[in-house]
Amino acid sequence: MQRAAERDPRDRRDQGEQRVRGGLHRVLVGAAVVPVMLIAAGCSSDSGSDDGAGDSAKTSSSAPSASASPSPTVQAAVYKSLPQPCKVLSKKTLEDLVPESKSGKAGTSDDTSTRGACSWSSLDNNGVKGSQFRWLNASLLRFDSNVTRGSGDKLAREYYETQVQDARSVSGAKNTKSEPVAGVGDEATAVRYDLKKKEGSFKQVTVVARVENVVVTIDYNGAGFAGDKAPSSDTLNKQAQKAAKEAVAAVAKANGSGSGSAGTPSSAPSKSASKSPSKSPSEGSSKAASSSPSKSASKKS
Repeated sequence: MQRAAERDPRDRRDQGEQRVRGGLHRVLVGAAVVPVMLIAAGCSSDSGSDDGAGDSAKTSSSAPSASASPSPTVQAAVYKSLPQPCKVLSKKTLEDLVPESKSGKAGTSDDTSTRGACSWSSLDNNGVKGSQFRWLNASLLRFDSNVTRGSGDKLAREYYETQVQDARSVSGAKNTKSEPVAGVGDEATAVRYDLKKKEGSFKQVTVVARVENVVVTIDYNGAGFAGDKAPSSDTLNKQAQKAAKEAVAAVAKANGSGSGSAGTPSSAPSKSASKSPSKSPSEGSSKAASSSPSKSASKKS
């Protein structure tokens, strides 16, 4: 009797082929699905990347640009001009200080709005009774404001200090005394000393005064010749201070009584100094009277 469980070998072969074909079909279908998924993932990634770049671009374009740095500024100089140097002293003052002088001699200047000088000399000759010599020089230096160097007031203050120091350190000076002067500009100092020269013994007084952005320097000296005695240092000092006060007032008057008009700051005065045509016998060793352009407002020829 044939068992019921036994089947025809051809049936088993047909079933195997069906299983192979079914497995192959699933493999092909799976293989086709993978590229689709990869493509979809790639598209999704590209889409995200584009969105990020767009946001970055938007953020960059919407960010405010840096504002330009403000230009540096400096306080404008108060005084814009100078008086004529030979007219800063009154006729009465000149008669007291240099009685025999006929007129002042103006120094040369490359810019009269920033620098000027004038000198007077007097010789009262009394023959065998001796004679009295006097020499007076007034120099003015004005500083404009400069964004690099600073305000005119600051530059004038620095120059003022240099002038005072020069007057205190004259080579060969004896009995040097220095004192502040009240009531002359914003600040003023008088320096006096004795100076021995081949022409005689001189008494020298230098008064340096600053008013705003202008520095005024008064040099005044005297000597007795042919046996005449030297003048009093106290008298010369008093007269020099009077001259400085008048010169400072002349600066304010030339600028409308000190009300300087605001303007565009320019550069500070050039280093070249005004040159005074006359020379005092004691001038040779006096730094205050004949120092280099950076040390003094005037040079004498």
